[in-house]
Amino acid sequence: MVVKGFERYAVKPGKRPHLEEVPSDPGHDIPDDKERGREELEELNEQLADLQKRFFIDRRRKLLVVLQGMDTSGKGGTIRHVFRGVNPQGVDVASFDKPTRRELSYDYLWRVHREVPKSGEIVVFDRSHYEDVLAVRVNELQPEAVWKKRFRHMIEFERMLADEGTLILKFFLHIDRETQRDRLQKRLDDPAKNWKFDQSDLIAREKWDQYMEAYEDVLEKTSEDFAPWYIIPANRKWARNLLVARIVVGLLESLELTYPKVEFEPEEIEIK
Repeated sequence: MVVKGFERYAVKPGKRPHLEEVPSDPGHDIPDDKERGREELEELNEQLADLQKRFFIDRRRKLLVVLQGMDTSGKGGTIRHVFRGVNPQGVDVASFDKPTRRELSYDYLWRVHREVPKSGEIVVFDRSHYEDVLAVRVNELQPEAVWKKRFRHMIEFERMLADEGTLILKFFLHIDRETQRDRLQKRLDDPAKNWKFDQSDLIAREKWDQYMEAYEDVLEKTSEDFAPWYIIPANRKWARNLLVARIVVGLLESLELTYPKVEFEPEEIEIK
């Protein structure tokens, strides 16, 4: 179910977005002033911390947040800024790099299923199972006959999670090619950021068009009412963080979570 108020960012099931036509800069619903945006994000951080506590105590549901995007789109930064201040006891982050030899010996969803949230927990995927129809496809690691079937697998995998009480938010962090160039250059220019640069980023950049086509397929074929994709304009980092935080908070608020009622009168108890 799409979070109310954010329908404009959600991909309708079966509708193919043309990413070149989708804005990667923030829209009119985002403050013009960066400082105002940061102040709102701080307020949302406080709200999220309280909502996450209620969610953890309630334990009737789980929340899976999936982050996908091109290199430098800001998956790590989004996690750091949106979930600042939440209790780490109830939030976990899973990153999916190149699969290990052992992981490759199982089906491709094995390592992903191991990381899904348990009751009352929020788990954020920094990249996800979608790499198996993105990087695998673009880099020709598997034939088309193999990766093409995975769209159906992923929908059914997420349907099973949803049926078992998992709420799913999927965010595609959308940057343009010029923004990526600037961010990669900053990694080279700043000695404190050199460690972030990887030669593979340039290889992926050369395949930008192929990746955009692959992402369009993912967004068209795997956005469902129970697990919608949101396209987040990510050229401005602070605006990206603000919008993702709004959607996460909006979803948790819609649950109308309350603290459990106790079966005694606290004011009648005296601690001696």
